[in-house]
Amino acid sequence: MLPSLSRTARRALAVTAALLALCGVLVWWLVPFGSPAPSGSVTFSTGVPTGVYQRYGDLLKNALAQDLPEVSITLKESEGSQQNLARVATGEADFTIATADAVAQYQRERRPGFERLRGCARLYDDYVQLVVRKRSSLRKVQDLRGLRVGVGQPGSGVRLIADRVLAAAGLAPDRDVEAVSAGIDTMPGLLERDELDAFFWSGGLPTQAVQELSARFQIRLIPLDARLVDSLHDAGDSTRYYRSAVIPADAYSEAQDGWPIETLAVANLLVTTVDADDDLVEGFTRTVIRSRDAIGRQVHSAQLVDLRTAVYTEPLKLHDGARRYYRSVKP
Repeated sequence: MLPSLSRTARRALAVTAALLALCGVLVWWLVPFGSPAPSGSVTFSTGVPTGVYQRYGDLLKNALAQDLPEVSITLKESEGSQQNLARVATGEADFTIATADAVAQYQRERRPGFERLRGCARLYDDYVQLVVRKRSSLRKVQDLRGLRVGVGQPGSGVRLIADRVLAAAGLAPDRDVEAVSAGIDTMPGLLERDELDAFFWSGGLPTQAVQELSARFQIRLIPLDARLVDSLHDAGDSTRYYRSAVIPADAYSEAQDGWPIETLAVANLLVTTVDADDDLVEGFTRTVIRSRDAIGRQVHSAQLVDLRTAVYTEPLKLHDGARRYYRSVKP
């Protein structure tokens, strides 16, 4: 039989046991379990310098730096949705934003890498804005016949929508108007200098470039009524992603004189590929949802990102990493 321990020895053993237990708790707390935190470098294709995609990308990059400190984010300007999709699908970028109609068109044409594209979140809606000088006699899309019209750059979502709206109004984009390839970074100046009669823009509300133009120059918006949306839907395929919408009266107060404007809208999607790391996509998606209010204070359209609808990324399949995030926050 072992000799009984002295009171001092028993106390020393108790202290030692307590210290070992404390060390165990500290090790459990400090040593990461499960998957390691995402790391590496990713490229996010955005948009033109004064567009909503670029501004949203700037702010999201800052939020990601806080949530995913081991991931280096590079922003890459683009012409818009169509170029963004081509970049991600072919590996030139890892994440992007694109409109649902542009995604559907990319898939329909079976362009390179179309089958690799996946959705992370439905974001906010783009609103089509047809801008003219306030003193202009133009009142409807059909009045654009024979005039100089800014239709966006070839790789933009604006170009896709502008061509379709013109066609729905009975105008051939390549014959009945003088189509000017320009982005939102240059179209306001062209209109102001009387080098354009009108321009199309599709973006979140308000778009900074249009807002700034309306503050220094008298403009107004031409309505795009429900009949145009019906004509677009009749064309089938990717045009079904357009819906009738209203630009609120206070979106561009100087341009609208207190009146709401009929138009059409289409959803924006956060896009990646099936090959993107699940942990990275989960973290990326989490930051998009969590940063909504902070980003929304500077980019108003970001306030419309909604957890309840973000999961609906049609026509894209949801990425597994994004699905894991939505399941983790499901009530």
